Amino acid sequence: MNQIVTHGIILARTDYGEADRIITMLTPDHGKLRLMAKGVRRLKSKLAGGIELFSTSELTYMPGRGEIGRLISTRLQRHYAHIVEDVNRTMLGYDLIKQLNKATEDQCEPDYYELLEQAFDALDDVGIDIELIRLWFSAQLLRLGGHTPNLQTEADGSKLQADGEYEFSFDDSAFFSRPGATFHADDIKFLRLVFAGNAPGILQKVSGIDRHVGRSGRLVAMLQQQNRG
Repeated sequence: MNQIVTHGIILARTDYGEADRIITMLTPDHGKLRLMAKGVRRLKSKLAGGIELFSTSELTYMPGRGEIGRLISTRLQRHYAHIVEDVNRTMLGYDLIKQLNKATEDQCEPDYYELLEQAFDALDDVGIDIELIRLWFSAQLLRLGGHTPNLQTEADGSKLQADGEYEFSFDDSAFFSRPGATFHADDIKFLRLVFAGNAPGILQKVSGIDRHVGRSGRLVAMLQQQNRG
């Protein structure tokens, strides 16, 4: 059977036997792979240095007859070292990996690999607020899963107004006008930027970002919870 070369990011690791490990990798061209890394837990293993958490790696593997292939060789491409220097960024990184692993099928689209790569890039930049990264990542999972809310019109089809005040209807996945409501035009504009896929580094520059992250973060978290159910 032919060997295959690709790139990957670790999603999960399970110890197997005395020195082996089954590794779940996300790739841009083969979806999720489950690979047996023989002897990787030994001190002198040549595989270990090329498959670190919060890293991208070049992989050579051989598909198996069942669900698990065999990892042949690895080469570290980039390690996002600043993530593990901060406990809050590390914990969020683990959470984002877990969310993506749970949200994707084995044959997932390349967009999910790009999303996780972008997330690591943002977490590695200590100048980007982690709550913004959390909000952004959740919004991208919703978008890729086909759950982008209506940010153009009210539930009844009328256009959202620049001077309007709005609440969000989870039943309609759209805003509706109500005097004295929580959301204003600039909040909705920010949500459009988020769901359009703009990177966290760009969103960080938006005026009033802390306020936007607070309001929009709660809304996006509730949308995500609704779609999990």
